[in-house]
Amino acid sequence: MMDNRKRTAQTEVLYGIHPVSEALAAKRRRFFTIYIAAGKKVLWEASLRKQAQLGRIPLTEMSLPEVNRVAGSPFTQGIAARVGPYPVMEINDMVMEADPGGELPFLLVADGVMDPGNLGALVRTGVCMGISGIVVPKNRCAPPTPAVSRASAGALEHIRMARVTNLVRAIQRFQEKGIWVYGLDPEAKTPLFSVDLDGPVALVVGGEEKGIRPLVKRHCDALVSIPQRGRLNSLNVSVAGGIAMYTVFQKRIRAGV
Repeated sequence: MMDNRKRTAQTEVLYGIHPVSEALAAKRRRFFTIYIAAGKKVLWEASLRKQAQLGRIPLTEMSLPEVNRVAGSPFTQGIAARVGPYPVMEINDMVMEADPGGELPFLLVADGVMDPGNLGALVRTGVCMGISGIVVPKNRCAPPTPAVSRASAGALEHIRMARVTNLVRAIQRFQEKGIWVYGLDPEAKTPLFSVDLDGPVALVVGGEEKGIRPLVKRHCDALVSIPQRGRLNSLNVSVAGGIAMYTVFQKRIRAGV
């Protein structure tokens, strides 16, 4: 039996209705315990109890403050779960699966997105737009934590994510697979909607403060921008990334791909 201290070190606590329910649905994590606030009768409780019973997952009732304490957050909605770590994908596997001869690759590369809320929002939109996976650097980027899962409304539990030491090398490997890499840059002269997005595509978005790093920019096939009418260039990374992903999605729908 796993020592409790080892279990705590090798697990994390998801919190909130959507992260817990989506992790159960995705079946990519091991569940150790589900914590639920006693007396908190809500619509999802019966379904949750049934899933816990089917999965033979221990369910512990406690007060709402105790659930919040276990999760380390006041935003639990009365539910949390101790689970295994997020299943990060190896970049080699993602490259192998990014085969233009199979399902048309549509990847997101996030360079230096530090805010868990922004990364979660990108993941949430990405899942809705059908991205194949997301690549982030191990440094200078928010890791896939429970806070990111909550910000993504549980979408993180379904997406494939690779964390890499060398983001440039990851981009080069995608290019070797025939995937066109477009970097979002507000100063770029080429608008995103004017480039060919019907084929294999990877979009690169930059961090909140400095955008895409110069070295990463130089390795993109092209830099593109999102045209704006307003005087302020004020789109944050999650909004800009969302617009860009929708642009790819829309053009592919129109092209029938």
